[in-house]
Amino acid sequence: MSDDIFTVPCPICHKQVEWSEQSPYRPFCSKRCQLIDLGEWAAEEKAIPCETADFAASGLLNEDNDWVNHS
Repeated sequence: MSDDIFTVPCPICHKQVEWSEQSPYRPFCSKRCQLIDLGEWAAEEKAIPCETADFAASGLLNEDNDWVNHS
């Protein structure tokens, strides 16, 4: 394995991050950027594209896209 150390841009602030064990939040430069990214996923600002969502195909949403109560 090579001893070359390379850097990657932080997905949030684009600061260069060393890809090594000295960078515990990689690919993020800091805990702050890591939490910003997590918040974007939690707020559904980011998503993995797909043709159909599993929950939509399984009958968990009604025609108004509201959750169906199965209790």
